[in-house]
Amino acid sequence: MIQLKEIDKYIESRFQRIFLLKGIHLEIKEGEFLTLMGPSGAGKSTLLNILGLLDEDYAGDYFFGEKNIRSMKERERSNLHKSEFGYIFQAYHLIDELTVYENIETPLLYRKVPSSERKSIIAELLDRFNMVAKKDLFPAQLSGGQQQLVGIARAIAGRPRVLLADEPTGNLHSAQAKEIMEVFQELHREGTTIIQASHARENAEYGTRLINLLDGKIESDEKI
Repeated sequence: MIQLKEIDKYIESRFQRIFLLKGIHLEIKEGEFLTLMGPSGAGKSTLLNILGLLDEDYAGDYFFGEKNIRSMKERERSNLHKSEFGYIFQAYHLIDELTVYENIETPLLYRKVPSSERKSIIAELLDRFNMVAKKDLFPAQLSGGQQQLVGIARAIAGRPRVLLADEPTGNLHSAQAKEIMEVFQELHREGTTIIQASHARENAEYGTRLINLLDGKIESDEKI
């Protein structure tokens, strides 16, 4: 499904080239639940951003299916980004001025999903995450765990094939973190490909594969 070949990511300083990622080879099959682990600065978020088409400034080749991302036109890349990927962030990134309902609706508006279909999708997600009674609340009125659930609902509203999560439980206490990881496990069972960056080994245990990064390189790649 996804194949990275000889991916390098670096920044040029005055005297030297500083590598954030170096010589990354990675193949991800559809339906995997993969965790990127490593210390701060290892390259987890950098790699996740490249995988999620959020960063195009790198050397090497990225194949999504048969398509080489590097040779795609910008509009084609943008359509792929919108149609195939969902994103979950540590800081939630909800829109403060919008209600729970409106936050979940946002990606569906971008995709021009018809109104009746939008209502059906959002109703199903609100029910799934026990948020029906909170649909008219604003993010500031929710707990961290509830905000992250809204973030997940928004990310999966468009039924993406690939879900990317950057430290999704980093701001949550253990009970909330467990709830979020069980949601991921359920989505994985339904066929979603999940790629998460995490410091927490216990989060990795919910997945099927663990990749350890160190100094921008893959140090180990193991099945769980």
